[in-house]
Amino acid sequence: MNAPAARLIAFYLPQFHPTPENDLWWGRGFTEWTNVAKARPLFPGHRQPKLPADLGFYDLRVPEVREAQAELARNAGVEAFCYWHYWFGNGRRILDRPFEEVRDSGKPDFPFCLAWANLTWSGIWYGNPDKELVKQEYPGYADEEAHFRWAQKAFDDPRYLKVEGKPMFVIFKPHDLPSTSEFISHWRELGAKAGYPGIYFVGITDKYAANIDRYRNPILTPFDAVTPLVPQDYLQTVAKDTGKFDIARRLRELNFGSRLNGLKSPRWKRPTRIKYVDVVSHALEDMPPGDRYLPCILPNWDNTPRSGYSGVVYEGETPELFVKYLRKAVERVAGYPDQRRIIFLKAWNEWAEGNYVEPDTLHGHDYLDAIHSVLFTKEY
Repeated sequence: MNAPAARLIAFYLPQFHPTPENDLWWGRGFTEWTNVAKARPLFPGHRQPKLPADLGFYDLRVPEVREAQAELARNAGVEAFCYWHYWFGNGRRILDRPFEEVRDSGKPDFPFCLAWANLTWSGIWYGNPDKELVKQEYPGYADEEAHFRWAQKAFDDPRYLKVEGKPMFVIFKPHDLPSTSEFISHWRELGAKAGYPGIYFVGITDKYAANIDRYRNPILTPFDAVTPLVPQDYLQTVAKDTGKFDIARRLRELNFGSRLNGLKSPRWKRPTRIKYVDVVSHALEDMPPGDRYLPCILPNWDNTPRSGYSGVVYEGETPELFVKYLRKAVERVAGYPDQRRIIFLKAWNEWAEGNYVEPDTLHGHDYLDAIHSVLFTKEY
């Protein structure tokens, strides 16, 4: 088989197994599947619930499940899983069991890297945004070193994804770090002592405010690369700018303006509804040139299983439109050095956000087949 046209790295959510914390907060046995299974249509034509096919309602504590995921990803042309991990400070971790079992067992034999989801956990995912569950803290130098020592066990694994010999490490919210330059300098120093030629830091940018260039913000300067946060890249730019003038969209949403919306009957409530074809048409259009900027693509979005009427639905998604999205990303990185032709896929398995490429009961393997076709052939 020919080499793929790009290095596709899929974000991987480890939420699909019970934990003591989720048992306490949401009831015994809660996993991401709880929200997926109870989802219901919120407007005519709304496709919910979205249900898994081949892998079923899996439990990530089961090694056979992880092997099957890796096989599906490998066959599609996904190069690696980028596992979200949760380090809240002072050594506290949650949802760490699936990744640590992958690391310690040596299976599956499939590349991986780490993304630090450095954010305070609240009930926002489950309709209770004012409830703080676990606070993200930054205790200082000693905790940074403890975090590095934990990550080093992964960096030293032969399966760990590298860019020009440097282990890749992704940070979800660079803007929340007390100092990106101090954190990155400290870890690079620790990495040098460990014998690494460097650490390839990727920052996810989600800062949307007046007079701030979200790609070239000084906070991002220490990073080797920057990638946008999706779907916010569209929702906070194009959708926000055009939404108030889009009469058709306001009618779909039964949006009567901020003053009147609060008076609506529950029967008239609607989530935000965005046409996926518009998302694809505007994708990556404001990304600066240069191999420092890495695309992130989105197969779909519907977080109403988590957020109900406060959620956002991308409508009219199809594998064919996703092909166009992925092709745009491949074309963007085509001139990059081979090791830096990186595209992030958000995500492999974020089911409660409608954001996955694993087989489901509607499309089956179509999204995986689409990935393979774009990465290994010129036409779909």
